[in-house]
Amino acid sequence: MSVGADELPLAGIELGGTKCICTLAHGPDAIIDQRTIATTTPDKTLPAILAALHEWEDSHGFRALGIASFGPLELNPASPRHGQILATNKPGWPGTDVRGVLSAPFAVPVGFDTDVNGAALAEIRWGCAQGLDDFAYVTVGTGVGVGLIVHGRPTRGIGHSEIGHIRVPRLPTDHLPSACQFHDDCVEGLASGSALVARLEGRAVADLTPNDPVWEPIVDVLATMCHALVCATGPHRIAIGGGVVSGQPHLLERIEAALRRSINGYMELPPSDYIVAPRLGASAGPLGSIALAAGACG
Repeated sequence: MSVGADELPLAGIELGGTKCICTLAHGPDAIIDQRTIATTTPDKTLPAILAALHEWEDSHGFRALGIASFGPLELNPASPRHGQILATNKPGWPGTDVRGVLSAPFAVPVGFDTDVNGAALAEIRWGCAQGLDDFAYVTVGTGVGVGLIVHGRPTRGIGHSEIGHIRVPRLPTDHLPSACQFHDDCVEGLASGSALVARLEGRAVADLTPNDPVWEPIVDVLATMCHALVCATGPHRIAIGGGVVSGQPHLLERIEAALRRSINGYMELPPSDYIVAPRLGASAGPLGSIALAAGACG
């Protein structure tokens, strides 16, 4: 018996800075296959992803493809660079036509967006932001990315949201050299996992206590970023995940408390649980690619 097109699974590619997670699924509770591929160079990583996609096409078929990639990305379909990675910090990847290379062999609808926008859409579809049209998903890992959803759609304009690169005032005692090659005082440069490693000066993250002074500038920077989000687009909720925060649950309460002090009553925030952990946890990113594929189906 043949399978109808709408019964076929969805294929998703979450292309991250260190690894790529390829997922074949109907949704979060129906994952058929999932594979991890190292993100090295385009000429090695993309063929490995294509091999997995071709195998899935032969064994199961899929009705749409979602590509959720690290950025920045050219998302304007009218641009000659549509589908390319732009001025990333990751060597070898600027100018790579991620969308074109990964989608060309397959005659299916394609959803293409940033990895954090995909994760935000997954949290709206299946996670902590169900029922919300205005939502921000933040990941604090090697870099800092923000998936910003306004009126149910990811923000657009001259580019997608790059809130991780807004410039923020430092604490007077903070003299850390920025971990970002583009900005001396942006959120990513001061509060990412790369910045945390520099702040530790050889100490292990596992040895840190919640009261360690290394957290003070990170809380301050992330709360300042959240203040900007609140004042700019007023998300109904902000979810913060990623390796830096997920292993330190005390940070969410501290960031929310600092945000409330910073807003100082000027705008009315929900009374509790405004800054939360992603309900999908580490699966938010991989499921983001599946959410993009589902959205491409119409």
